[in-house]
Amino acid sequence: MTRGPWHVAVLMGGWSAERPVSLSSGEGVAKALESRGHKVTRIDMDRNVAARLAETRADVIFNALHGVPGEDGTVQGMMDLMGLTYTHSGLATSVIAIDKQLTKQALVPHGIPMPGGQIVESESLFAADPLPRPYVLKPVNEGSSVGVAIVTAEGNYGNPIARDSVGPWQDFPELLAEPYIRGRELTTAVLGDEALLVTELRPKSGFYDFDAKYTDGMTEHVCPADLPPEITEACKAIALRAHQLLGCQGASRADFRWDDTQGIEGLFLLEVNTQPGMTPLSLVPEQAAKLGIDYATLVETIVEEALNRAGGSTDG
Repeated sequence: MTRGPWHVAVLMGGWSAERPVSLSSGEGVAKALESRGHKVTRIDMDRNVAARLAETRADVIFNALHGVPGEDGTVQGMMDLMGLTYTHSGLATSVIAIDKQLTKQALVPHGIPMPGGQIVESESLFAADPLPRPYVLKPVNEGSSVGVAIVTAEGNYGNPIARDSVGPWQDFPELLAEPYIRGRELTTAVLGDEALLVTELRPKSGFYDFDAKYTDGMTEHVCPADLPPEITEACKAIALRAHQLLGCQGASRADFRWDDTQGIEGLFLLEVNTQPGMTPLSLVPEQAAKLGIDYATLVETIVEEALNRAGGSTDG
């Protein structure tokens, strides 16, 4: 595969809760590609996106969307129908990975450790807790910790949860309830067929929610994480295995919780993100940089993988 120059359409924005993050990711990608001499067309996704992609006639689409509909298979299916080449995972993988319950059904039978849990009607939470406290409530198909609530005995949601308390039950008719896993927040990036490093995320306050992820200074990134070697290797092995089992392409990111009082038995995969962020605070670029892969090279690697997968190369 030659290194171009290519014409890349960077698809970003959209209307999910993660729109600002996607715009930041997309602009970073676009500037990196331009710095390497590639032609870039920026597309802020709207309802006319199919026509705009067709008009652009790019060699490849860099999918920098986050959340629904850019990460759940909807946009992937559209691009498949149009015969377009695009980065990251395809339709089936995206449908499964965005849905935390489907991800469990795909991975747990293969020995991937994930928390137990159940889907609950939000209305039922106002009558009784679905699990012993503490437990976690999260939307089934949102990323970036959007809408996550930790329900504790000492919390201010009420017992049972009060209908007028602020939480994801006000925005989503169904939620996934999981046992709360105490301990440390870890994440591992996968690029192609290689797990990169393990990062520990230490929020300055609270937990690693949307604001902690994307507000500079709110979370300390320890990369590589200071962990026992067997935990580091387990994170990398599980992340790569999950990436392969789900059929991920390009880059993915596996998020873990580790109860360090339980050793290897306390390590649980929470989710696999098929459209990991590419912002200045994002974890995949950070891990790549620690391994000597600069940002522009990382972007080119992801684009080149998509072109190789499509079976073609472009020289202008």
